[in-house]
Amino acid sequence: MSSGATVNPECIETFNDLKLRKKYRYIIYKFKDDMTEVVMEKAVAPESSASGEKEYEKFVEALPSNECRYVIYDLEYDLEGGEGKRNKFFLISWSPDTAPIRQKMLFASTKNALKTSLSGLAIEVQATDVTEVEYEEVVKEVKSKAS
Repeated sequence: MSSGATVNPECIETFNDLKLRKKYRYIIYKFKDDMTEVVMEKAVAPESSASGEKEYEKFVEALPSNECRYVIYDLEYDLEGGEGKRNKFFLISWSPDTAPIRQKMLFASTKNALKTSLSGLAIEVQATDVTEVEYEEVVKEVKSKAS
């Protein structure tokens, strides 16, 4: 395994529930208090009444301003020319500038272990502030990498 923290098996189980069963809209992972393991912080089911953009904005509000997080988000977006909708799940590496240096270093060294554990992740968005995870920007990035 790479340097950094290990990945708790529950992280893999919830990821598979999102990927295969569409049980969650997004999953937020964090470091355990002792910084030795990545654990699930929160898994949120899709809201049938909310638009994709409103649901996404709620998620962005939940990101901490001073701690790193890994997020798997199942994004639903419209295809060009009214050809329907598509879903793509992707990884957001949330590492705000105000996070502690030790946490950011561990975050960077653990990312590959997480990506290897969560098979099927092809798209990654790296962000250090909320402007980098705005809905329109993320949809544009996911569309460009998904084609």
